[in-house]
Amino acid sequence: MVHGIMEVLREVKDHKNLRWVVMGDDDSAFGGGGIMLSYPLAKALAGDMENCLKRYVFLNSADNTTKACIADIGVNLSPQRGNHQIDFRGDISGFLSTHSLTPLLSLHHFDMVDPIFPAKDRFESTRHLMTAAKADQSRMLQQTICYNRRNNWSFSISWGYSAQIYERIMHRSYLLMPIETFTPWLETPNPPAYMFNTRGRSGDPCEAPHAFFFQSVERTTAAEDGGGGIITTYSRAWPRGLPACLTSGNHSADFIHTIRVFSPDTKRTTVSSIKLLN
Repeated sequence: MVHGIMEVLREVKDHKNLRWVVMGDDDSAFGGGGIMLSYPLAKALAGDMENCLKRYVFLNSADNTTKACIADIGVNLSPQRGNHQIDFRGDISGFLSTHSLTPLLSLHHFDMVDPIFPAKDRFESTRHLMTAAKADQSRMLQQTICYNRRNNWSFSISWGYSAQIYERIMHRSYLLMPIETFTPWLETPNPPAYMFNTRGRSGDPCEAPHAFFFQSVERTTAAEDGGGGIITTYSRAWPRGLPACLTSGNHSADFIHTIRVFSPDTKRTTVSSIKLLN
């Protein structure tokens, strides 16, 4: 596949408007996606291609080989954070509920993890996620954190996927770490098992969230919702089964069964409003 870059440039060498060379790859070390090279970079890479392939004959994936080859000519490959290899096992809800603020591009090895929505199989879960994507692909899984000071609650929203209520004001740095609901692709005797920090499941009522998952999406023009926008609804997945967090003033969220999130048509970095239904 790497050698194909040189072959493409040989075929289009007289194309005056060529700006980018794109190599697609459905299975790579960075997740199924591909690599985009500017024409000057691809030309420089092709000029030393044969020597580079000999230097890195021990590498076993096209993207790793390409990364090494372009590094040797003084350029760094910039991974797109929305490409996910999903080298996990089991329940990946903890990972998807704390997605980084970057466009979601791919969820590779998606067929090797548990269905991502309660009471749905893998096919139904995928179709369900796509209903949110059709409404606004750019917002998919984007995490927003906000607070209800009156009740001392923290909210973490993964747009189009999940919503969580914590019965205490939690630091953003804590809520940005995925809950380790999943296990490694391969068991490793020495930590860390992942390339990012995680937090474990907790039985502490002040640290364990109330979990809600995406139910529906609708467009609205109602004046009370601040004009045109999108409303996503999240329903409680299961009873939390814990007492209230006493240190926060005993404001339990057990009575909340639905969360409705309003997102304005004008893109912002935060969710405009949250409505709780008991």
